[in-house]
Amino acid sequence: MIDHLPPLRAVIRDHDLRAKKSFGQNFLLDLNLTARIARAAGDLTGADVLEVGPGPGGLTRGLLAEGARHVLAVEKDARCLPALAEIADAYPGRLAVIEGDALAVDPLAHLTPPIKIIANLPYNVGTELLIRWMTPAQWPPFWDSLTLMFQREVAERIVAKPGSKAYGRLALMVGWRADARIVLHLPPGAFTPPPKVSSAVVHITRLDAPRYPADAKVLERVVAVAFNQRRKMLRAALKGLHPDIETLLRASGIAPTARAEEIGLAQFCALARAVKDA
Repeated sequence: MIDHLPPLRAVIRDHDLRAKKSFGQNFLLDLNLTARIARAAGDLTGADVLEVGPGPGGLTRGLLAEGARHVLAVEKDARCLPALAEIADAYPGRLAVIEGDALAVDPLAHLTPPIKIIANLPYNVGTELLIRWMTPAQWPPFWDSLTLMFQREVAERIVAKPGSKAYGRLALMVGWRADARIVLHLPPGAFTPPPKVSSAVVHITRLDAPRYPADAKVLERVVAVAFNQRRKMLRAALKGLHPDIETLLRASGIAPTARAEEIGLAQFCALARAVKDA
């Protein structure tokens, strides 16, 4: 046991917390696993942690037991609040719970840097939250690292390299400003109810500045348009960006006949600079 609170199965039974599909819920009940996820985020003793979608609090307990200075848990499902309140009582002053949508809450009002985001994200909002955290108005962002659970397919897209089927917008937008690696794989049977897919935990550490110079909005647009028709040659896929896109591609060191999945981050950033200048 990582603490003196009841086992999670008992918590779910006592509070009648059947997972709801509408909330994208799949509860992770093995406290050894939740502690491993907490440890994958590194030393927590000097950090505040934002957790999204804590559910009955398995990962929350792991974060607190691993020494997180303060945890802010944002939970949309009001049924989970009494179970989270019991955890807050067991760790006085170290857990704050907000009922609400993580997409609408300003965490900075409740957290003191350094801040880590650690979450078993609901599958239905995971990618949207990741893109939001990776594309703030100002860089560096409010967080130092992200340790997040995704469907395995999404996790593989985040860490993908050029030339692979998984490589695309997610890998580029994360790789431009951060280092990302998969730190844990979880089978469907680790969850209640078991999802239809495997899961993986990705650890993302932000860089102080982007890896290569580029305008964020232009880079996002170039990458999105390029991968929107990923099987086309870039001179065709990108023709709507500029009337002389072939010249811009060549100036960026990219063959106009290449396809998006063959192009690395440095070349995409060079192309974004050329498009902006043009």
